[in-house]
Amino acid sequence: MRCPFCGAEDTSVVDSRVSEEGSRIRRRRQCTACGKRFTTYETVEVRFPQIIKQGGNRVEFNREKLYTSFARALHKRPVPVGQVDAAIERILQKLLGGGAQEISSRTIGEWVMQELYKLDKVAYIRFASVYRSFEDVGDFQEVIREVQASPSSLCWHCLNRLVCAF
Repeated sequence: MRCPFCGAEDTSVVDSRVSEEGSRIRRRRQCTACGKRFTTYETVEVRFPQIIKQGGNRVEFNREKLYTSFARALHKRPVPVGQVDAAIERILQKLLGGGAQEISSRTIGEWVMQELYKLDKVAYIRFASVYRSFEDVGDFQEVIREVQASPSSLCWHCLNRLVCAF
């Protein structure tokens, strides 16, 4: 670590402490050349994968868009904030845990639909209506029939019209 006062590259750590929330480390350093002390902070840098949009262009992952999607779908729905935060956290963990450098926006949309289906069926239908670009009332009726079907006889993949392998 370079000294901010004299520019020397040789500094030593005098004291290290983990922050209260545990997300960063505070280090007191002393320059061996000029003797002055200074503080540095270390934090983890998390890199989300690039998002491949439907048109093929790539954009940086925007956490706010994920929160906005949930907020719009769950507007005025009786779902506790803690459950919503947990659902969003599960999606973020999938993004980080997969190790991919790129992921399609379609995949993230499917994850959002999975989480909304578990949280609130009305929110799921709201999101699906935009995500799947419903054209008429028949599209709504079809999804409502799917949601009303017995959960034991219908898996998530079938709801998304994929071939069920379960």
